[in-house]
Parts: sequence; C-alpha cells; structure tokens
Amino acid sequence: MKKNKALKDESQRFIPVIKNISRSVREYKKPSLLAPAFVMLETIIECLIPWVMTLLLGVLEIASGRATNPDALLVKLCDFLTGGAENPNYMVLILEFGAVLMVFAMISLYCGIKAGKYTAIASSGFAKNLRKDMYYKIQDFSFSNIDKFSASSLVTRLTTDVTNVEMSYMMIIRTAVRAPFMMIFSMIMAFTINAEMALIFVAIAPVLAVGLIIIMTKAIPFFNRIFHKYDAMNESVEENIRGIRVVKSYVREDFEKTKFNKASDDVRQNFTKAEKLIALNTPLMNFCTYSGIILIFVIGSFIIIRSGNTLLQWTELQSFMTYSFQILMSLMMLSMIMVMIIMSVASAKRISEVLNEKSSIVSPENALTEVKDGSIAFKNVAFKYNKNADRNSVENISVEIKSGETVGIIGATGAGKTTMVSLIPRLYDVTEGSVTVAGEDVRRYDLDALRNAVAMVLQKNVLFSGTIKENLKWGNKNATDEEIFEAARLSQAHEFILARPDGYETVIEQGGANVSGGQKQRLCIARALLKKPKILILDDSTSAVDTRTDALIRQGLKTYLPETTKIIIAQRIASVQEADKIIILENGTISAVGNHEELLNGNKIYQELYYSQNKSETDKGGEN
Repeated sequence: MKKNKALKDESQRFIPVIKNISRSVREYKKPSLLAPAFVMLETIIECLIPWVMTLLLGVLEIASGRATNPDALLVKLCDFLTGGAENPNYMVLILEFGAVLMVFAMISLYCGIKAGKYTAIASSGFAKNLRKDMYYKIQDFSFSNIDKFSASSLVTRLTTDVTNVEMSYMMIIRTAVRAPFMMIFSMIMAFTINAEMALIFVAIAPVLAVGLIIIMTKAIPFFNRIFHKYDAMNESVEENIRGIRVVKSYVREDFEKTKFNKASDDVRQNFTKAEKLIALNTPLMNFCTYSGIILIFVIGSFIIIRSGNTLLQWTELQSFMTYSFQILMSLMMLSMIMVMIIMSVASAKRISEVLNEKSSIVSPENALTEVKDGSIAFKNVAFKYNKNADRNSVENISVEIKSGETVGIIGATGAGKTTMVSLIPRLYDVTEGSVTVAGEDVRRYDLDALRNAVAMVLQKNVLFSGTIKENLKWGNKNATDEEIFEAARLSQAHEFILARPDGYETVIEQGGANVSGGQKQRLCIARALLKKPKILILDDSTSAVDTRTDALIRQGLKTYLPETTKIIIAQRIASVQEADKIIILENGTISAVGNHEELLNGNKIYQELYYSQNKSETDKGGEN
C-alpha cells in the first residue's frame, strides 16, 4: 500500500511537469498526432494478418480434403466467395487470400514508414523547442537565478536532460501507442478464438504490473540523485578546462584527476544501483512471456486432443500463438517504455524547474524607457547575495555622483566594489535602500533601457567566438568601421589589431584564448565605448595593461565621453587619482569619500596605499 501511495503521489507531482514541458510541442502537434495515427493503423493491419492466415490455412485444409471438422463459418465463407459452385476452384480463392495478405503487408509497411518519419520529426522538433525555451528563459535570468542553478547544471539540463526527454517522447508517441493498442486488439482477437485460453493473459498481466510498480518506486529516487551528480561532474570538467593554465602552472593535474574521478565514481555508483533495479525488468518480462507461451501451448494442445478439433483447431491454435506473442511483446514494449519514462522523469522535472523559474529582476509595468543623464545616487543601500546570509555584502552605502563625473573606487579584495556597481544596471537588486539613476529608482526603468545606458567592462573579461570586429559590434551592432577604429584607438587596441595578418577580421577563439589578458581588456573597453553610454563602469579593467597604456586610456575617455559618468574600480592609485571623487570601501561600507588631495592629506588607508605603491619612485628620487 505504501509503495502504491508513493507512486501515486509521484504521479500527481509529475502531472504539472508534463503540462509544462508539453507546451514546447507547438508547431509539431501535427506530426505528433499523425505518428500515433499511422501506428494504430499499422497495428490493426498486423493484428488482422494472423486472422487472414487462419482463414487461408482453413481453406487449404478444405481444398486438400484434410479438414475432418471444418469450421462452419469458414465453409459458408468459401461458398460465398466461390458462388456456391459444386467444384469450386480453391486455387483462385487461395490466390485471393494471398493478394489480401500482400496488400495488408504493403499497407503495414507504408504505415510503419510514415509513423517512423513523423515520430522523428515530432520528437526532434520537441527537443529543439525545449532547448530553445530553456535557452531563452536563461537569457532573462538575473544573476541570482543563475547562481541558484549554477552554469554546469544549466548545461546538463540543456543537453543530457533534453535528450532523455526526447527519447521518452519518441517512445510515447510511437511505442506507447503501439503496445497497448496491439495488446487490446490482439486480446480481442484471442477471445474470439477461445475465451477460456485468453484468460491466461488476464492472469499474467497483474504479475508484470505489480513487478513494474515495485521497480519504478525504488528506481526513481536513484535517478533523481544521478542528475545532481552529473551537475557536479560537469562543474569539475568546466572548472578544469577554464582554468587549465593555472592547473598546469601549479602542476595540479593529479589533484584535478582525483577530483574528477570522485565525481565520475559518484555517478557510476548511483547509475549502478539504478540499473540493477531496472535490470530486473528483463527477467520478469521473460518469465511472464515464456510462462504464457507454455500455458497456451499445453492447454491448447489438451483442448484439441480432448475435443477432437471441435472446440479448437490447430490452425486456430497457431493464430492464438501469434496473438499471444503480440500480446506478450506488447507487455515487453510497455515495460521498456516504463524504464525509459523512469529515466526521463527526473530530467523532465529538472527542465520544468528552469521553465518555471521566474526572473528575480524584471521590468515594472509602465516602465521608464529613457535615461536622461548619468547621475547616480546610493541611498542607505544594503545588499546580500543570499537572503539567508548572516551579513550583508555591502551596507550603509550613501553617495551621490553627478552626471559626467569621474569616480574612482578603491578597496581591498572583498570590500564590495564589484557588488556596489552591479546594483546600478540591476544585475542584482538592493536588499535595502535604493539606487537612483537620473533621479529615478533603477527599479522603475525598463531593463533594456537601463542596461543600454550603462556599459560595464567586468573584472572577468569575456570575448566570444567570432572576429574582432564582430566582438566589438556587441557594443553597437550598427557601428561603422570609422567608429570601430576610433573606439579601438581610444582603448589602445588599434595597433595590436592591425599587427595581426587579418586585422579586424582576426578570429577570436572561444573565450579569447588567442589574445593576451591586456589585449582582451582593451578590446572589451573598445566594445563598451562603442555603446556611448550614459554611465561607463570599468571594473579593474586595466589591471593587465602597463601604467602608460592605462594613462592613455583614461585620457581618451575624457575626450571621447565628456558627458558620460565614469566609474573606475582599480587597485592602482594612479588609475583613480585624477578622478573628481574617490570612494574608499572597507568591509562593505564606505570608509571615506573625497578627491586625491583631500584623501592624501586626511585618510590613513589612502595614504598607506599611495605611499606603498609609490615607494620605489620615492626611493629613486632620494638617490638622485
């Protein structure tokens, strides 16, 4: 009872999942309906063929004079088809039956081909739509939504999980229609031949059903765990490949191999346990199949011998055996479907989780669609990445930035610099307080309008596969060549681009693997400049370039975007000392605000940073 209740509860929880993912069928509804229609027609024909064969064998017996007790209905059928002739030409009748069988076989073949075609179209199309729907959904996710799932888990859901659901859908619209339809139709035909013998199937079916229920109940929890293990394994691979240079430079290959082997072994162990349960399906199916065949053969032979061919004839037993094979094969197919569904249940749930996820950051109703200027105000802002976190990442942040100002932000690693600026384009929403741009709370803006007005060159620079020109056009897809060249010159990227044989048509490998860290930073700055934003945020984006290049980039920003608010996060004092305002962050709070002279005269943290970074210059001056 407990097992049945558990399976029932699992089924009820799965119904919303089915409704959710079934929306992705869309334009593939027609092939999804045509496939089972052709399967049903194919099945009907296949079930009629043994019946026609029985008639043909009966005619052969009558024609040869071997029929000791011919079926009365068959005799009447022969009389009707031969016109009641005293010496009918049975050869013509046999040829007619043969022609009927040939036509049935051709129809069955045609239906099978059509069913296979529409099944392939429907299942692959459904999988395509699932991936598309998930991918589009992920594009709308906020950073917090992505943090919730993790990148490796989303990749697994888009690949392995969708493949499992695709295979299951393929079986559902074809095999899951064929198996029960053939079983029911064959059962009807079997009952028309001999009702008592057909009861054998009624006795076998519950044995198989109970066995499958037990297997399903025990196997589903294992498959639920398996895909979480898959996520961990994919995360290990992704992390290793992304950081392969670090792994090799620290000679940590053995450590990474051990970590991967552990993750891989976790998957193996859970799969082994699940497969052990699923493997019970085959011996259970074979037991039911062979038991049914033996019972039919023994009981059928007994009836023929005892009744002298009156209750059952050998031709009917032969047809009955064919129908028994069809019924038992249908049961076997159903058991295979159940195995596939068990595997795909966990995948379908994981896909549904992504499709059901609501982005934590959305545009409001009647959203503002224009950002008038680049003025920014933080008002008593506090933020934590997780609502259950013990402390805020930043708190008590209050500062005003005028449009067109250049603002520097410095502080130790983990002080909250990146977190603070991420609140401006609503990559995250504040936990407390408010952030305003152009005098309006950022939560009142249309997301696209707000983010189009803000350009960020992130700490982790990312370039995409494609040419340099294509990457730069991310900032402005309609940018002219002259605009691209100008942005590249300002970011000090133009010269190294032209030094390459293909210039701006140079292909960037995945992740920018064929450019240096400094080149990558300069390309990302050029991309941001092409956007001509109201607010430009440089998050430690010149850390990989020399001080001279850094100074040239800052000088270019002044002339190219004089009205743009520029926020520069840096570790080097030289990168921010010319700023109109410098913010010092310490442990997530603002420690001090002022210009270079004010902070150098009155702030200990700034003084320590300045003198430690300029010590070598001071020493040189003393020697002279």
